[in-house]
Amino acid sequence: MSEQVAHPHGADRLCAAGERAYADALRAGRLAREAADDATCLIDLGLLHPDPGALEWLLPTSPQAVMARLLRGIHEDIAASQARTGVVAAAFERFAALDAPAPAGTEAIRVLDGIPRINAAIDEAIADCTTEALTIQPRGIRPEHVLSQALPRALDMVGRGVRMRTLYTHVARYGTGLADYLHQLEGRAVEVRTLDEVTDRLLLFDRTVAIIPAAADDSSALELRHPALVEYLATVFERLWRLAVPLTEAVPAATDIEGVTHRERVIAALLAEGHQDAVIAQRLGISVRTCRHHIGRLADVLGSSSRTQLGVRIAQLGLDAHPR
Repeated sequence: MSEQVAHPHGADRLCAAGERAYADALRAGRLAREAADDATCLIDLGLLHPDPGALEWLLPTSPQAVMARLLRGIHEDIAASQARTGVVAAAFERFAALDAPAPAGTEAIRVLDGIPRINAAIDEAIADCTTEALTIQPRGIRPEHVLSQALPRALDMVGRGVRMRTLYTHVARYGTGLADYLHQLEGRAVEVRTLDEVTDRLLLFDRTVAIIPAAADDSSALELRHPALVEYLATVFERLWRLAVPLTEAVPAATDIEGVTHRERVIAALLAEGHQDAVIAQRLGISVRTCRHHIGRLADVLGSSSRTQLGVRIAQLGLDAHPR
């Protein structure tokens, strides 16, 4: 006789040995006891029981009887869960009356998972906006289809008297889509400025609600309504706004160091902070290849033959501070 093994499962999901033995017993009407040595679970679960007239044989319990027993157990479990639900509800019902409900939409921080929920929150904030919308858009040139989708929202807001101010990186100036977008908003309360680098995306409405990314792939966001947090973000925006260059003005072309452009001066400061090429490219809204081209030109101008020597030259010439 083989060694018996434990079968940690219920009758609703038999092991392979149990299925074979139970099927054989149903077909033949009985099963030799030694044939069930690898499926002792069938006896434990009551699917097989000894034949009173011949103890060396096992008789199968009908599937209908097994099913009825299992369903009865499930119904009993459901009834017990419902009873526990009633007990819990009764225990805390008296506390519910003491809890003053918060006004709808006043949660200090709300996590928005998925693009549909993010867009729905943005639509709601735009619909409620009455005075001012502040926006920071990183990542360089804005795709034309994205701007086309945003245009109806912008027209709706400015049509209601909302003032719009938006910050982009300098790279965004070279996208034709932005010029077309602003042309259709011309003559309205819309202002655009650019910087070498900006923060991550920020949407701020009436200084009461802000939406910021919560994941690098934009799959989730945070909706902030806490007054202190919203005011802090508004202050950050205003400080960047004062440093930014209006779209109607030219971007600084060079620094006071001969041969070093304004952008290369910004890259030098980011290199001095220890950032890798990919990070610098993302912050400036340019490709990694373009970023490395600027770094190579900067090294040539400063007479550096290695990355370490370039860092030393940047510090010596005072290029480690961000230009205004």
